[in-house]
Amino acid sequence: MRPALSIVVPHYGDPEPTRDLLAQLAAQRYEGAVQVIVSDDASPEPFTADGCDVVRRDRNGGFGSAVNSGVAVAEHDLLLVLNSDITIEESFLAELVDGAEPWMPAVVATRVEESFGSRCVGRLWPRPRHVVLENLEPFARFHGRQWFEALLGNDITSWDVPEPRPTDWATGICLLLPAEDFRAVGGFDEAFFMNCEEVDLQRRLHRRGLPVIVLPQPLIRHQGGGSSDPARRAQWLLDSRMRYHEKWEGGPGLVAGLYVAALVNAVWNAGRTAAGRDVSVIPKFESQLALIRHAWGNRL
Repeated sequence: MRPALSIVVPHYGDPEPTRDLLAQLAAQRYEGAVQVIVSDDASPEPFTADGCDVVRRDRNGGFGSAVNSGVAVAEHDLLLVLNSDITIEESFLAELVDGAEPWMPAVVATRVEESFGSRCVGRLWPRPRHVVLENLEPFARFHGRQWFEALLGNDITSWDVPEPRPTDWATGICLLLPAEDFRAVGGFDEAFFMNCEEVDLQRRLHRRGLPVIVLPQPLIRHQGGGSSDPARRAQWLLDSRMRYHEKWEGGPGLVAGLYVAALVNAVWNAGRTAAGRDVSVIPKFESQLALIRHAWGNRL
């Protein structure tokens, strides 16, 4: 028999992707007890489904808060946190647990395929230079090239390798870890609404001595994209990055770098306008400044 699992699926919005995932979990060839928990993060339409435990939150708190609410009712010693918008094969749980077993106790993730190709699941601890470089528009054309992804803090040594690889932290699409350690560090920090909550958790688990491992198999297919407004997603992301920086490093380094990046972008876009491109230089500059000011003001 394989270890008993408590699977936590945070949910918000359209119920169909979550129900599709529940059907895939019910079809798993896994010889061990499995508890599936859907944590409904105060969706406009309350989530209902058979064959799982549903936790309904009173207010929308974001990914980490939803997972914490699900873990509160988890019965087993091994936790698996899964995004709802994924597709998995029938052997997924067995392959994941078997691949993770030699590394335990650890945080274990696995390879993810997006519509645009493979996702670099392994990451390096975030630094201000990673965020600033990602926000520099003159370099946008280099996204996707491995040398540039490495400069952004993606651990390209864990990218599509044929064997398990340690890394600093892994994206939160799929995280397998001991429930005892999750609870010992207090779970996700609920001050993070969306983004950076998983790296913050893994940094605390790293201090506790848990490695982070990326497996080459099983493969997850991730839809992603989300239905929320892109401007809101951009603000959530920058707010979380500023909060993470304040918590783990502190100081004005990140905000100063972002202001410099905004100025560079304005000069770059002015040059593009002079060359005949249709670019709204001033509105874009003001929008970027507003994002930075909001993130700085809500960093604590």
